[in-house]
This record gives sequence, structure tokens and C-alpha cells, in this order.
Amino acid sequence: MTQDLSIVQLMLNASFVVQAVVALLVVVSVVSWAAIFRKTFALKRVRAHNEDFEREFWSGSNLNELYAAAAQSARHGGPMERIFASGMREYQKLRERRISDHGALLDGARRAMRAAFQRELDALETNLSFLASVGSVSPYVGLFGTVWGIMHAFTGLAALTQVTLATVAPGIAEALVATAIGLFAAIPAVVAYNRFAHDIDRVATRMETFMEEFSNILHRNIGGPASAVSTTTY
Repeated sequence: MTQDLSIVQLMLNASFVVQAVVALLVVVSVVSWAAIFRKTFALKRVRAHNEDFEREFWSGSNLNELYAAAAQSARHGGPMERIFASGMREYQKLRERRISDHGALLDGARRAMRAAFQRELDALETNLSFLASVGSVSPYVGLFGTVWGIMHAFTGLAALTQVTLATVAPGIAEALVATAIGLFAAIPAVVAYNRFAHDIDRVATRMETFMEEFSNILHRNIGGPASAVSTTTY
């Protein structure tokens, strides 16, 4: 009985629909775990890059020197560094055009940073919708396989004159495996989605705070020589 009711044996004896549902859920689970690991390492790199850039930013370095370094390492830097580079680039372009309106200078830099912030936020939220879909849909897919398996089991039992627990158990067990696999795929996806959403919100809040602080620095330095802009004046 133990050997006959093993998961592998149950899946080998299950109907084609149940086998297809279980195979789909296994594939989805593997893909979701791959997405979870990728997102975990990606967020870890983002936090490390942002912390390194903030440390360098508040060390009192000249902003033009920071901008030159950020422009060279745009692909390998962090989101906060790219946001800073976008704001500084727009600020310098407007200064080169001899725009004297202080509000226009500051608004231009803010708009550039806001656009860069949205791009970085979209990149951070990659695969979150997939994890949300896995977490919400997988239990229902597994339930569909269970319902189909139970229907198939009772259809087979209709031709029997005497029904015992030994004849009912395999069909019901193979049907319930689909629900178990569905939960196995859904639970990690839901937990990971909630965790990543929380972490991304914290990163976004930190980047928005940086944009406000950098805007204040630009506001204090507007009207002075561009080469003298430094974080030490904040």
C-alpha cells in the first residue's frame, strides 16, 4: 500500500489532465524560485551600490567630479547614482544655455531625476507581477487538477459493484497531489512577493529622500559658479 500510494506512483497512474496540471505547476514553481533568487541578489546589489554612493556623496566631494565618475560607470552603478547623474546632467545643460531662472533650473533637474527614478523603479519591480500571479493562480490550478482527478476516480468507481477504501484511496490521493503542488508553488511566491514589495518600497523611499536632499543642495548653490557646487555646502 505504501509503495502504491507514493507520489511518483500516483502521478504515473493519474489521468492525463492531472499529470499535465502537476507538470505545469512544477515548471511554474521552478521558474518562480529562479525569479526569487535573481530578485534577492539584485536587491542586495542595489542596496550595496546605493549605500556606497551615498557614503561618497556625503563625504564632501565636488558634485562635478561625482557626476563625471557616475557618467563613466552608468551601467555598473546603482539606481541612486544614475538618478543623481540624470539630475546633474539636466542642471548643467540648463546652466550652459544661460538660463537665469532659478525655478526653471531646479524644476528641470527635478523632472530629470523623477524620470530616472521611475525607470529605476520599473526595473526593480521586474518579475513581481509574475510572483503575484503564481501566488494567486497556482492554488486554483491545483484545485482544478484535484476536481478533475476526483471526477475521474468516481467515474471509474461507477463500474464497480463493491467499493472499499482500498479502491477509493488511490484515485483521491492522486487528485489531492495536484492541490498540494499548487500550494507548494503558491506559498513561496506570496511570501517572496510581500518581502520584495516591502524592500522595494524602502529603496524607493530612500531614493526619493535623496532626490529631495540633492534638490536642496542645488537650490542653495544656484547662482554660484558650477565648478564650486559641493555637498559640503549643505
